Amino acid sequence: MKKSDAAALLLLGALWGASFLFMRMGANQFGGMALAGMRAIGAAICSIPLLNSRERLAELRTHWRSVLIVGIANSALPFILFSYAAQSLPAGLSAIFDAIAPLLVAASGWLWLGERLDLPRASGLLIGLAGVVWLIGGSLGFGHGDSSVGWAMAACVGANLCYTFGAHYSHRRLQVVTPMTVAIGSQFAAALLLLPFTVWLWPAKAPTAQAWFAMFGLAAACTSLAYVLFYRLMARIGSTRSMAVLYLIPVFGVLWGALFLGETVTVAMAGGCVVILLGVALTTGMLRFGANAAVSLDQVEKA
Repeated sequence: MKKSDAAALLLLGALWGASFLFMRMGANQFGGMALAGMRAIGAAICSIPLLNSRERLAELRTHWRSVLIVGIANSALPFILFSYAAQSLPAGLSAIFDAIAPLLVAASGWLWLGERLDLPRASGLLIGLAGVVWLIGGSLGFGHGDSSVGWAMAACVGANLCYTFGAHYSHRRLQVVTPMTVAIGSQFAAALLLLPFTVWLWPAKAPTAQAWFAMFGLAAACTSLAYVLFYRLMARIGSTRSMAVLYLIPVFGVLWGALFLGETVTVAMAGGCVVILLGVALTTGMLRFGANAAVSLDQVEKA
């Protein structure tokens, strides 16, 4: 891998990890729904120049229904759920939960779609599940009995379930559509769907400048720019090598939360993160014992 590609990979991990920092900074002032809506709307506006292509417009006209469904599953609902969770959970903890999406994709493919699951991948699923249980069990005391913490963690899991559905659906319905078109179209679909709810649930008290900065960073850098960087990186180094970003997101999420918000890294967070990432490494084929197949990252789009 060239140094420029390695730098791009690090930047992508830093951007997607920073999304949890920005959501934590802006969610309490905007509210979960308004922040999610502004994120989608801002990302769609930033993506307008990328629509200057007849091929992409033709693809969107032909496959708009499927792109709409992917926009709901991979953008609109996860944006809402993670923004809701950010009102109660530290940025680092939400970022660690985001790492379970590949585990859910592999598990659902095995349970409902009859996909092959060899011994290394099965071991990875069990290890990853153990990490999730460890993380949840060790983090329930974070809110000192506040039930909102439990609901916030459930929202993080729900967001990853949405990613799982979106991954399987796009793999079966949108294989003939270029990934960049799907990414751009899904942002526009999410923006249109969330616009009325954003207006309806706009906060009565005006958000501060810091919250607006977080929102702009979330929309422009962590969503629009990150998607462009992701697909260009995929084209240069392939999906298997790009998969390394899965391991960078929780690391940067925890790092940014500690540096800028003074969040404490607990034993439960550190241990759960390590165990989950070990499970992901086995499940996706990044850590191989034999000829186990890898789960392609283009099946697991991040928000």
